[in-house]
Amino acid sequence: MNIPEIHAYLFRARQDLWAALKSAPPEALSQPMLPGPEFHCIKDLLFHIIAVQDGWVHEDILRQPPILASIPELNDTPGGPNYAEIDLQTLFNYWQAVHESTSKYLSQLTEAELRRVVTPHDAPNDRFTVDGLLWHVMIHEIRHTAQIAMLLRLQGIKPPSLDLYFFLPRN
Repeated sequence: MNIPEIHAYLFRARQDLWAALKSAPPEALSQPMLPGPEFHCIKDLLFHIIAVQDGWVHEDILRQPPILASIPELNDTPGGPNYAEIDLQTLFNYWQAVHESTSKYLSQLTEAELRRVVTPHDAPNDRFTVDGLLWHVMIHEIRHTAQIAMLLRLQGIKPPSLDLYFFLPRN
């Protein structure tokens, strides 16, 4: 698989995840279940997944303002465990906007672009290829959506099947 293909899989799996989240009791998404300084609930993880993709793709790879800045309900939020009270639809709208912009970028991806070296806006001594950063973004989403599925299951809510297997074409 290549990056646009894995991104397309993630989008299809994300549709199933969003359907499950929309049908879950709202308190299940805001329930603090994780100790620590950053993520306490499912909504915190959702925001984190979206913001990481937005930051790496828009701020660092494309050198554009993050889409977060265009979402009034979110653009002044500090990150961390602060999203329990944010409306799920607001997070969905943010994810949709990031997805659409990322998809447009990926549709024009070239081998030369994948080899291009990027310096993160907040780490001027680091250098990464676009290829490496995009794989990071994709794997990052996979890992955190697995956490969300586990948190749903711990609350007695059946998560959707998100494994790639269920989305592979049948020959």
